[in-house]
Amino acid sequence: MDLNERFRLHWKGVFAQLMQPGSVVLLGASGGLDSTVLAHLLKSCDIPFELAHMNFQLRGAESLRDENFVKDLGKKLGAAVRIKQVDTKSFAADHHLSTQEAARELRYKWFAELLQTSSSDLQIHTPDAISLQLVATAHHADDSIETVLMHFFRGTGIDGLKGIPAYNKDQSVIRPLLPFTREQLEAYAREHTIDFITDSSNLSNDYTRNYFRNQLIPQLQEVYPNVKENLMRNTERLGEVAMLYKQAVALQLNKLMEYKGNEIHIPVLKWVKSDPLNTITWEMIRPYGFAAAQVPEVLKLSGAGNGSTVASSTHRIIKNRAWIIIAPLATEAAKHILIEQEGQTHFTDGSLILKIINKPAEMHTEQGVEYIDADKIAFPLLLRKWKTGDYFYPLGMNKKKKLAKFFIDAKLSKTQKEAVWVLEMDQKIICIPGLRIDNRFKIGSSTQKLLQISYRK
Repeated sequence: MDLNERFRLHWKGVFAQLMQPGSVVLLGASGGLDSTVLAHLLKSCDIPFELAHMNFQLRGAESLRDENFVKDLGKKLGAAVRIKQVDTKSFAADHHLSTQEAARELRYKWFAELLQTSSSDLQIHTPDAISLQLVATAHHADDSIETVLMHFFRGTGIDGLKGIPAYNKDQSVIRPLLPFTREQLEAYAREHTIDFITDSSNLSNDYTRNYFRNQLIPQLQEVYPNVKENLMRNTERLGEVAMLYKQAVALQLNKLMEYKGNEIHIPVLKWVKSDPLNTITWEMIRPYGFAAAQVPEVLKLSGAGNGSTVASSTHRIIKNRAWIIIAPLATEAAKHILIEQEGQTHFTDGSLILKIINKPAEMHTEQGVEYIDADKIAFPLLLRKWKTGDYFYPLGMNKKKKLAKFFIDAKLSKTQKEAVWVLEMDQKIICIPGLRIDNRFKIGSSTQKLLQISYRK
């Protein structure tokens, strides 16, 4: 079976169901062997496609040659062509990226933009309106093998050893050539006299990938002639292993992690009994910006003192008594809100409704609602975040107590403490909304009017 027929069967089995009637594949075309052969294969299988070429302007006249080649290829195959020129070096410098990283980011960002457009502004126009639904890139088996080896030597988890995915649903990217080697593509190009261009940078070993391609893999083939075939089969097996791994990890994490608002609470005793502990801990913290190198530091929290933390760029892991809490970083500065009259006040951690009412014959308790003597209150009041050194006289006590000590006695977690606001008048705390009023402002036998304080998180 020749490559053309194998490609047709592969497309029908894997990608055809992703296409909708009237949709067109957007093929990222460099003019090199891989994308040019893919364009011819799509044409021979009557799969509608357009060409998208990004001129990175990195190789002077050679870059312009590539652009013109893709335009001519589009004319030859009757395919619409989209061209974009970018200043890759400036983009890399502005965003502190390597040239390769910048080129990749620019390319995929453009692909995403093109998926949102119609068939306007093309070098060659199609007669009917089209719908771009999928982006096809020409990654082949050798690219996947090189990626696996690079990940292996750099250090990676199991996902990094399963190769390049054939379909990236989030980016709507497909890679139809992954089952085929570069040698097979070269043979197809010779058989069908397909012209293509050679990027001179691919011959240099300055780039890591080119070192693997041009030196390491050929040397491995001298010792293990079937090294490519073996690695391809290994990546297929590891892909299935990765699926089983994710299922097993998810099962354990579902038993461990309790979601409370924007926090995750994990019981320490259950966590430390997880097996394998290092793997479960890594998968537990990985989605929240933590690095694999922080796993030992996180593990130490199991025996650390109350309030100990480990931070990532977006989250903290906090030891709170018998629990480990993963919480977002508190990035919003504390605010001071002046309340000049009755009504509703919204703030970062909830809302407060103040209302003056006549004292009822019978008082009823209601969660989140507290009452103080309105005759002892004079507006304006100040609503603010609590701070170290704050104190008040808790209801029922004639001695003052620091808020920090009150929170310890109330067994508040670190994040719960950070969400506490106080209501004060003349630098005296009259209430900690949702927790306790100050004894100095309590209702007495002579009280006629009440200040009703309703707090909602």
